[in-house]
Amino acid sequence: MSMSLYEVSVGSYLQILEANLGVLAKAEAHLKKTGASPDDILQDRLCEDMLPLEFQLRSIVHHSLGCVKGLEAGLFQPPANEPDLDYATLKGRIENALSELKAISPDTVNGYAGKTIVFKIGEREMPFTAEHFVLSFSLPNFYFHSTTCYDLLRKRGVALGKIDYLGQMKISR
Repeated sequence: MSMSLYEVSVGSYLQILEANLGVLAKAEAHLKKTGASPDDILQDRLCEDMLPLEFQLRSIVHHSLGCVKGLEAGLFQPPANEPDLDYATLKGRIENALSELKAISPDTVNGYAGKTIVFKIGEREMPFTAEHFVLSFSLPNFYFHSTTCYDLLRKRGVALGKIDYLGQMKISR
């Protein structure tokens, strides 16, 4: 069985974005019990030299919906710096990314196969095929930021397990 670009990219993004929303809902419930506000945790970091939860949440969207938009445009760049976004806005962006990705047809994404996409950071440009961009850059970054978000919330005491991270798997019936 061959896998399509849509299944590998959008299929993966949808699974983990749904899971991210479940993780964020558990975090909100936990924080409410402890008397903390979700906005209080946005600057949490695993280590001093790592970027905070707020950046991880923005990056989840950037490396999912932003990837597909980049495939369409042929260009992917780091996200703009947007300081002081609140938890509700960040969660809303994940909900929006999920909704927008669900609306994209498999034929549209599969049509990007073989297309060149350039990752541009400053003056440096790195050309990829769409497939290699998704597999070697976008998905690894997407999973990294999703995992870091999960880890930050676990560090805060949110009761999460691996199944929370994985979300609804595509099992055979």
